[in-house]
Amino acid sequence: MSSSGAVTTDLVVNGIQYATYVLEVCVCVSLIRGGRWRRLKGVGLYVASLFLLDGVARTAVRYCFGPASAQFFYFYWMTDVVIGLSAFLVICGFYWRACLKKEKLWGRARLLLILMLFVILAASTRSLIHYTHLYVTFVIGFSQNLYFACLVLNTLLYVMLQLFAIDDDELRLLVCGLGVQLAGVPACFALLHFTANNSLARVLAVSLAPCCTPGMLLVWLYTVAWRSGDVELPGIVQA
Repeated sequence: MSSSGAVTTDLVVNGIQYATYVLEVCVCVSLIRGGRWRRLKGVGLYVASLFLLDGVARTAVRYCFGPASAQFFYFYWMTDVVIGLSAFLVICGFYWRACLKKEKLWGRARLLLILMLFVILAASTRSLIHYTHLYVTFVIGFSQNLYFACLVLNTLLYVMLQLFAIDDDELRLLVCGLGVQLAGVPACFALLHFTANNSLARVLAVSLAPCCTPGMLLVWLYTVAWRSGDVELPGIVQA
């Protein structure tokens, strides 16, 4: 890749990154206004964690130690696990909300969520058979498995919403928005695989992945700012 092309790619990625931070703040402000955060606590906490960990903490560590430092590498993957776990908890809250009036369905969904978590741990602990870089291989493997599991669970939830005709348009939009973000990384890997990792595919992958989070935030901003109705939800809503 030429130097001018690399500069252009960096500008695009940085522009998307700063636009993401602005959207995260806008979503949080929209949730706070009118007290929407009371029934969308999970969404608010997830967006806040994205902003604080990715926008603030990672930037600070990168500035202090450098982007190629071991400190930034370890901190990046640890925060990636935290963000992945936050997404998993948000999905759990979505399932709970979808099954509010279907107690038997919630029992099955809860079993699926617990089983999926054990599968993630089991698949990740396979890295412990190696005798070097145990921490790195486990954390990275756990993070990747967690994101893939979240994508599968989120897709199953959307199918469940359609199959059981659950009347909750707000939840449906929130699920679709999260699906946009979770599909980004697998899409990039598939693009690189099917194009034999050529230079154009790498540029597209680098540009595509950062677009997924602002895509989710745009859907969520539309949902909480313009489409949020008076949804009656008993108890403490975690999604």
